[in-house]
Amino acid sequence: MNQPIRFGILGAAGITPSALIAPAQGNPDVELYAVAARDHGRAQQFADDHGIATVHDSYDALLADPAVDAVYIPLPNSEHGKWAIAALEAGKHVLVEKPFASNAEEAEAVARRAAESDRVVMEAFHYRYHNLMTETLKLIASGAIGDITSVEADFDIFLPDRTNIRYIQDLAGGSTMDLGCYSLHFVRSIVGEEPEVFSATARPSEDPRLDEALAAELRFPGGVTGRISSSLLEEVERQSAVIEGTKGVIQIEGFVKPQEGNSLTLTNDAGTTSVNVPVEPTSYSAQLTVFVDAVRNGAPVLTDPADAVAQMRVIDAMYRAAGLEPRATTA
Repeated sequence: MNQPIRFGILGAAGITPSALIAPAQGNPDVELYAVAARDHGRAQQFADDHGIATVHDSYDALLADPAVDAVYIPLPNSEHGKWAIAALEAGKHVLVEKPFASNAEEAEAVARRAAESDRVVMEAFHYRYHNLMTETLKLIASGAIGDITSVEADFDIFLPDRTNIRYIQDLAGGSTMDLGCYSLHFVRSIVGEEPEVFSATARPSEDPRLDEALAAELRFPGGVTGRISSSLLEEVERQSAVIEGTKGVIQIEGFVKPQEGNSLTLTNDAGTTSVNVPVEPTSYSAQLTVFVDAVRNGAPVLTDPADAVAQMRVIDAMYRAAGLEPRATTA
């Protein structure tokens, strides 16, 4: 395949310029070909702003376009699973924003459809592809902190606007779906096992069904303990992680968006060392490079449907442990 991979974008979401458009502009193997939104005027403006040649009248029309090779789905959480399946049925490769689906059952449905196809399906946990995560895993593999005993990760932001989609239950909103999924995915990736949810506590929003904040205690089969938390309404924003081992500790700042600034600090018997991790390439650029390699060469992706299903099973369990219901699948 010598031609660039032509992307169609579903929606005119605010994340798209940083998550796909900027990385694509630096990747000769990608062409931003088409966009569709529920409001045609908004789609046209988005296309004009970002140099996208084709504007479709609907998501279905975009999926029916034979010139589209791959689809990026940055829609509200409740729409991820539905449109991932629709894209697969249209024969497109899929890059879908996290969370993969509204719940584990829906994630399983997407995974089954992906398994029936020869298309690449990738959940956009972009942080997983940045050098910060690579260097962290290298430190652990080197034995620098011995055997891992516990991992904790926190992701808090300050979002007082309660009209934001993150506060809308019917759009599969909530702190865990938007932020805590990163904390959980980080801990799962570090330990390399699937945890049991030991306990969870939620701080309800104005809608008592929805978590404004949630913290959970995890236990892994090998004996490692985990703690994750997230909040949509903390005045001090943070994206921090601590990995404790039998011989030392790794502390991380900026694990979700490392290109905006990060730190990686190792403390063990040899003292305290700061590991310099360049911010470039961005996590989004690294993610897009992996996606292209998977489409072109069949290379594996770390955030595939199997990983996504395992992730959503834990999220559902966290909600139940906190006395809340997992997000519902929408029609």
